[in-house]
Amino acid sequence: MSKDSDFSHIPVLFNECMEMLDIKPDGLYVDCTAGGGGHSMGILERLSPEGRLVSLDKDDEALAVCRKKAEGHDNWIIVRSDFSEIRNVLNELNLDKADGILADLGVSSHQIDTPERGFSYAYDGPLDMRMDTTSDLTAKTVVNTYPEDKLARIFKIYGEERYSGRIAAGIVRDRKTRPFETTLELASRIASYVPSKARAEDQHPARRCFQAIRIEVNHELSSVEKLLKDAPGCLKDGGRIAVISFHSLEDRLVKESFRDMESPCTCPRDFPVCVCGKKSLGKVITKKPVTAGDDEIKNNSRAHCCKLRVFERIGSEEN
Repeated sequence: MSKDSDFSHIPVLFNECMEMLDIKPDGLYVDCTAGGGGHSMGILERLSPEGRLVSLDKDDEALAVCRKKAEGHDNWIIVRSDFSEIRNVLNELNLDKADGILADLGVSSHQIDTPERGFSYAYDGPLDMRMDTTSDLTAKTVVNTYPEDKLARIFKIYGEERYSGRIAAGIVRDRKTRPFETTLELASRIASYVPSKARAEDQHPARRCFQAIRIEVNHELSSVEKLLKDAPGCLKDGGRIAVISFHSLEDRLVKESFRDMESPCTCPRDFPVCVCGKKSLGKVITKKPVTAGDDEIKNNSRAHCCKLRVFERIGSEEN
């Protein structure tokens, strides 16, 4: 296992996040995905001693790195928690609503590049993929025990894999002889299940399935949905939530949630006045998502697919 000091994660869209959060020196901010502390440190550097930062993560290695960086920073609070529990975390800390919330939904470079974590099809390691290593569900369990129809559905929905059915059938057939144990074994077998034209594509033929399994293991989409549902109630008037997504499923959730926050009215368009009673919670700051520039992509290839969307809370009514 890599040492905590080796934990690295180049924060994507760093400058854009700092600008879009419109950080107030004496404000309260929440970094929902602390990772290696890149975005957190950026926020902290912009805060006065009166400002406070709460950083959340459920990866023990990430938390250890952040706690080390937090030495000497009394206004940096680090909490082991899934970001879906943001409301409970703030309540337990007796903190008022935040001036800003940041969520970088990407898998950290450290997690991907550490073979023992089992996230990557490029390195040989155990089929794990847990962000929270105390969780019971692993990639090995998903691959070796899920029925064929459930595997196919996960690959199709979470991975948007067009060969989901034949890949699921191949996995179920082959695991009867010997259970899948390692990432390279699974990646190799997935490549053998798809047509030769798919193997000739620029991306690895197992990429979409690995994404799907990871999302299933970590309940990622349900966590994002809960975060987006609770976030408005955790923001002060004028507070902002900034979310960085890395695939279309996440980005669609964020885009639609922000749109509904801004325009929640369900009345037919020909109604002269609103009768549903649903009020706007604020405004979308990013009408189009902010993406990485050529220089950033050149220095950090994992930034090529990221999208940043920002919403500003307007009004102080309770949610």
